[in-house]
Amino acid sequence: MLVLRIVALLAVIGIGVTVLAWVFTGNRRYLKVAWRIFQVALAGILVFLALLFFERLLVMV
Repeated sequence: MLVLRIVALLAVIGIGVTVLAWVFTGNRRYLKVAWRIFQVALAGILVFLALLFFERLLVMV
């Protein structure tokens, strides 16, 4: 679960920095980068949780 916390923290920091860059510059490219960071972090977390779920299923068998 430490991995999830680290990924979430890095994602929040990355999204925060890019949104602040968008606020200061007005360049929409930063919003696209923030959205991409969110998507990748969410996908990574879902893959990690799926692996934990399947590990639990294998232990039960």
